[in-house]
Amino acid sequence: MTIVSTGSDSAAAAPAGQGVGPLLRAWRERRRVSQLELALRADSSARHISFVETGRSRPSEEMVLRLAEHLDVPVRERNSLLLAAGYAPRYPETPLDDPALGALREGLERLIQGYQPYPALVVDATYTVVAANRGITMLLDGVPESLLQPPLNAMRLTLHPEGMAARIRNLGEWRGHLLTQMERQIALHRSEPLRALYEEVAAYPAPEAADDGEQPADSVPYFALPMRIEHDGRVLSFVSSISTFNTPMDVTVSELAIETFLPADPATAKYLHAWGADG
Repeated sequence: MTIVSTGSDSAAAAPAGQGVGPLLRAWRERRRVSQLELALRADSSARHISFVETGRSRPSEEMVLRLAEHLDVPVRERNSLLLAAGYAPRYPETPLDDPALGALREGLERLIQGYQPYPALVVDATYTVVAANRGITMLLDGVPESLLQPPLNAMRLTLHPEGMAARIRNLGEWRGHLLTQMERQIALHRSEPLRALYEEVAAYPAPEAADDGEQPADSVPYFALPMRIEHDGRVLSFVSSISTFNTPMDVTVSELAIETFLPADPATAKYLHAWGADG
């Protein structure tokens, strides 16, 4: 699949009209960090942190960025903090189809295509699929066309009762894993679109017939929680890995994630290589 551009809708839900002080305090409390601990990390003083949070002192641009870094504030929200402090945003938000990101797009395509026959895809901050390899089409086998209309959403495709969920044999475990993953992201990103997606997919009914809770007779000890999914009468097992970019300097890039599915047992690996050779 070709990388496509998607309009980002994961802007921070920052309270309108608030100065940078209350916003920084909200991030500090969210991270469960005391003023003293933050001051030590940022080479400042608890008194200065207190003055910044109450609005008695206007932090420099450098201080805003330093505090944001030590509070692990996402790049998008760092721009919001700078704006609230009266400074220009530091990080651009370049559309994924912009020529400036041509090398990035090519690199991502090479990465996921080189991973074949194993499934791999790239998603944005709200799990919209921006690129995928042929291996992903195998996982989507049998999904109705109504769910395959763009923009595709990985969480919706996986957990919708008419999507992959109907073929995932350990749906209860895998669903719990995905919802917990989303909960962690909601705690990190102040994103209303992500919360809305979570509420949608969490409300999907879990088909009881798809979750047998049983292990096959020839099962092997798994090294991570697998997704066990049916394909052409076979049950395949995958473990997933998610990669992001280190120290991103662009909002779009900071919100991209590459998810790869590794065979969790020799039988799945053998099946995938045979399936890939046939294709």
